[in-house]
Amino acid sequence: MLTPIYSPLLDIRPVVEAVDVGDAKGLIFTSSNGVATAARCLGARDLPCFCVGQATTAAAARQGWAATMVGESAEALIAGLLKLRPQGPLLHLRGESGVGNVAQTLTRLGLTTREQVVYRQDLLPFTDQALAALGGPDTVIAPLFSPRTARQFADLAPNAGVLWLAAMSEAVKNPLISLGANAITVAKRPDSDAMAKAVEMLVKQALRVEGGSDAH
Repeated sequence: MLTPIYSPLLDIRPVVEAVDVGDAKGLIFTSSNGVATAARCLGARDLPCFCVGQATTAAAARQGWAATMVGESAEALIAGLLKLRPQGPLLHLRGESGVGNVAQTLTRLGLTTREQVVYRQDLLPFTDQALAALGGPDTVIAPLFSPRTARQFADLAPNAGVLWLAAMSEAVKNPLISLGANAITVAKRPDSDAMAKAVEMLVKQALRVEGGSDAH
């Protein structure tokens, strides 16, 4: 039997009341959280936006922006924008703990880009239900979406029992290796659909190996 447990490891909180668009000719979004925060702060949707991943692109389109997906990672975004060479300057609206140095790298390579932090990501502890599951005999199957949440998971669960983990990328997998999990699988693509398939595969494998025992 599979029992879902909801225990987020990040709390997303906006840190701005307004976005300083200035002379920007386009926006960069590297997460749907950036889209959601910007949508609350900006009334106009006249600037094109360039996004990482299908989920972020879809979120921006739903909010009314002309959204273009430019790669599935920060590195791919940078390479894609350097190839596209859209009219600049660009504005990257990001989280406090962003990775990839998108604005700095693009500017250094000739595409002027500035950035504004619009939300923060505060780390959270496990819920009581998650702690009970991790400390018990049952199999725990967990998806980890970022290196930061993977490190938090590893720090909070050093002595967890039976773990089957899905990581969105190799960078997410690395902090989890020390846990000695029964399995760590990396999604084929860094997006939510691929992660869902990775978790589904782990569920099937775990139930088969564990002989149908309970899983969380």
